[in-house]
Amino acid sequence: MEEITAEITVEAVVPQTALRVRPRLSFGCKTDMGKVRENNEDKHEFFLAERDGDLAAKGHIFVVCDGMGGHEAGQCASEVATKTFIDVYRSHPSEDWMVAARSAVTAATRFINDLSRAMPSRRGMGTTLVALIVRQDQAMVVNVGDSRCYKLEGEGVKQVTTDHTWVEETVAAGMMSREEAEAHQYRHVITRALGTERDVACDLFEMELHESDVFMLCSDGVTNHVGDDQIGMILRGSSPSEAAWRLVGDALVGGGSDNATVIVVRIDGFDRVD
Repeated sequence: MEEITAEITVEAVVPQTALRVRPRLSFGCKTDMGKVRENNEDKHEFFLAERDGDLAAKGHIFVVCDGMGGHEAGQCASEVATKTFIDVYRSHPSEDWMVAARSAVTAATRFINDLSRAMPSRRGMGTTLVALIVRQDQAMVVNVGDSRCYKLEGEGVKQVTTDHTWVEETVAAGMMSREEAEAHQYRHVITRALGTERDVACDLFEMELHESDVFMLCSDGVTNHVGDDQIGMILRGSSPSEAAWRLVGDALVGGGSDNATVIVVRIDGFDRVD
């Protein structure tokens, strides 16, 4: 992979948001190239806020991206997206974290698009993005593409995000059944990605956090081979680190047809701040 240099100057602007609670969490990460691909175009990244001001205003950040565009191009797109999203979100001056997240998505997609236009070998590259942000007693999930966020809920697991794919949109329009979609030849054709255009719309999901909440971020190399029931069983019965390894391992056992990446985050409790 030829070296790409891009300087991002970030001076974090921390709004004066009061810290009410300090969440305690555990997390685990795992990625694997899979059995078919010759390189890993998935990237994952995280930032843990250590200062109370950062934690109150922006929170902890976890990101998974799945690049596309062929070999080095996909790897470049996913790496640029993870780092740009975190840097721009953290440095954004708005106290509204949804505004900051949308701006971070816009910055990432334009950065990738600029690189694509400037470098013929990167033409057409793009990436999915799914992010989890934990701020005090709230969470926000950001999504573009078909990388997913799941959350343990009751006895099962809930998919928080909606895939931006042709078949998902066709199912939502009532023109295809879920069973037909799962077997369709175009089930992996995505309708939104960072970098393929100058601007892209992202989905944002806000929710309250509770002790023992468990979230999983993953690329489609995992969900291609591991069903929701299996995901729920592993998340419920394992520590975050063990769950990440088991989920990627099961994806490999199931075929390993793509790069597979997982981040598992568990909320262990909250410390009240006087």
